[in-house]
Amino acid sequence: MNGTIRVNIRPGLHVSVVLKKDQQSGTLTEGVVKDILTKSPAHPHGIKVRLESGQVGRVKEILSFSRK
Repeated sequence: MNGTIRVNIRPGLHVSVVLKKDQQSGTLTEGVVKDILTKSPAHPHGIKVRLESGQVGRVKEILSFSRK
């Protein structure tokens, strides 16, 4: 699924995001979506989310559903 389209992202999804501090290197961080921060229906660099860990980044890849 595409991380640039808001309707594809839901709380509880396991995703890979790029954090602001990692934008230059492109290092990905995995986590579970807690909140969706982007209000627009799409964003070319990925939808901005807050992970359950509190980290904020843009979704690059949707990995799977969380098994909570």
